[in-house]
Amino acid sequence: MSRCCDHKRDLAGVTAHRLCFFVSAAPERPRGGYSLRFSSVDAVVNLAYLLPAFLAFFIFSGQGIFVNVIAVAPAIGLKRPIDQVADQPKVIVDRSTSAVPAKLEAANSEATKSEAVASAAEAPKRAYPAAAELPTQLGPKGLRFDFNDGARVVCPEADGPWRVRLWDTETGNVLFETQFAGGRVNSSKRYYIRFRIEVLQGENVIFSHEYNATDRHVLIQFPVGTLGDTMGWFPYAVKFKDRHGCKLSCAMGAPLIELFRDAYPDIEFITHEEVKPERYYATYSVGLFFDDKDCVYQPTDFRHVGLHRTAGYILGVDPTEQPPRIAIKDDTRPIAEPYVCIAVQSTTQSKYWNNPHGWREIVNFLKAAGYRVVCIDQKATHGTQLIWNHIPNGAEDETGDKPLAERFRYLKHADFFIGLSSGLSWLAWASGTPVVMISGFTHPTNEFETPYRIVNFHACNSCWNDPRVRFDHKDFLWCPRHANSPRQFECTRLITADHVKQVIQRIPGFPVGAKA
Repeated sequence: MSRCCDHKRDLAGVTAHRLCFFVSAAPERPRGGYSLRFSSVDAVVNLAYLLPAFLAFFIFSGQGIFVNVIAVAPAIGLKRPIDQVADQPKVIVDRSTSAVPAKLEAANSEATKSEAVASAAEAPKRAYPAAAELPTQLGPKGLRFDFNDGARVVCPEADGPWRVRLWDTETGNVLFETQFAGGRVNSSKRYYIRFRIEVLQGENVIFSHEYNATDRHVLIQFPVGTLGDTMGWFPYAVKFKDRHGCKLSCAMGAPLIELFRDAYPDIEFITHEEVKPERYYATYSVGLFFDDKDCVYQPTDFRHVGLHRTAGYILGVDPTEQPPRIAIKDDTRPIAEPYVCIAVQSTTQSKYWNNPHGWREIVNFLKAAGYRVVCIDQKATHGTQLIWNHIPNGAEDETGDKPLAERFRYLKHADFFIGLSSGLSWLAWASGTPVVMISGFTHPTNEFETPYRIVNFHACNSCWNDPRVRFDHKDFLWCPRHANSPRQFECTRLITADHVKQVIQRIPGFPVGAKA
């Protein structure tokens, strides 16, 4: 049996086509089931638009054949490549109670061994340098202690048992107490706590030490490969140094060291490769710990307190935000005329301003107001598959792999900056230039305070700050609530150019009467 449906309407570039489907008996199925196949005749599709997918299935009963056709509208018209699909759990089904046959067992053993080798080979590089194997500080009777991965104590073998007790001196709580002939104790919490360590033998206190970093070497380490994150976190390391009077070393990426070194001569800046862990009395790692449900590395989930303020909680200092100081050698104005810097690229599509006409309208609006518009992204084009984001038409192209100091120079002298929830917005914040930030996938509390923050609360928003969904760094098209639906990326797609223009017009010094 066959049937053809002629579809004559030309919709959004899709030419008329005819869809035929054929039904053939499938005698191997119970009750005379039927199989289905489709054939598209004379179909020509404009790649800018994709046809809805049709799912058809047949149900055979005594009264006849029923055909259900379900039209599914594609969201963005893309399938993620295999390497961008979240890992699925392996399902093992055991239907027998007998032992596994010898050959199969051997094969499974070899497969397991191969997987283990592959996993070891693909193990990701550590985000931070490891602490010294043994605690770095010496105590009496061969005791060792430090605060380089939480509070750590090592007791040598002894005739009488050791009793080790860890206190939080600020709350007055005993966090842990144990007794053994010798061994190691490590606190479960790795963020800053003002610990007191007590070691006893019987009722005699052999050793008592309360955390005191004054004039001691302390390491605060940041992950490499990020700009905005470290720009927001670093000022809290400065607060830690000022509070404790320690000799502070900060480990971070080399490009950022060039920005901070001359502005903070009393801090030692080193790369991860230059870290010598045996030097330090205490070490703290600042970062975004997505899966830290037990709050081992952070006292509170960063999604609740903001991307930058989490560093204040990790380091036990005032979480009030404060931009870092930056010193560059060439601080001259790069452009004589009034100009505005923009940055339109980011690391994942949910961060982009996904309104297809937004940037073009804003560039025209700014140029009509008398500004030169300079794009300072690293890349002029960025994306994946069929999704590519380009420098806006009409913007001056200053993209490329240029030093951050050069980016800072352009930002410092700009009338204002327009960007996304990405690194260059944080660099603009540090420069003191007014920042217009367009973001829907983060909540406004996630970034620094700016009176020119743009979000549309009528649309889906703030998924990044929702602990119920896990951000997938490998999925460029990540949209946890509306992936593959017409609502994908609506958080910024529904931010209009008119909305952005109204915010820009509030910036002091913007030409009065500029046409919106």
